[in-house]
Amino acid sequence: MKTLCQEESIKVPKGIKISIKSKIVEVTGKHGSLKRNFKHLPIELWLANGGKEVKARMYFAKSKQLSMLRSVCSHIANLFEGVEKKFEYRLRLVYAHFPINANIVNGGKTVEIRNFIGEKIVRTVHMLPGVTCEKSATTKDELVVSGADIELTGRSSALIHQSCLVKDKDIRKFLDGIYVSSHGVKEE
Repeated sequence: MKTLCQEESIKVPKGIKISIKSKIVEVTGKHGSLKRNFKHLPIELWLANGGKEVKARMYFAKSKQLSMLRSVCSHIANLFEGVEKKFEYRLRLVYAHFPINANIVNGGKTVEIRNFIGEKIVRTVHMLPGVTCEKSATTKDELVVSGADIELTGRSSALIHQSCLVKDKDIRKFLDGIYVSSHGVKEE
């Protein structure tokens, strides 16, 4: 069954500038500006109540297609949180015998991982644009990946995780690696 018209809205937080032009949403806050393109979706996006609210509307859609309205609002909410507070992913270095050594070079843009299961190879992981990595000040063997864009931040931490996968061994026994322990909005 098709729904004639469905609408979702999201409030714009204080201190954030937003512009929508032909389904390209640009959000500016204290941590820079983020841009996102929704041209591939058959929806209407516009600013209501004098720029205090973002509205998304869809006509003649089945229930599976209506789900994209909520997704778009969630994506825009993530843009707001990113430019306001930044996202952070915390990764723990896990090892049984050989201590993994992680060095952050290039001003937080590159991570070098040494001595993973005693291997001599140096694994180099480059962070995606706008994402920085640092060692945790409080916890031993912890990396903190932070950035304004939730997708780039998540992908950067996934790159670190995937660089340290155990090959040709029983992964139930060899649990060494770098794992995401927590993620979310950065606490100021």
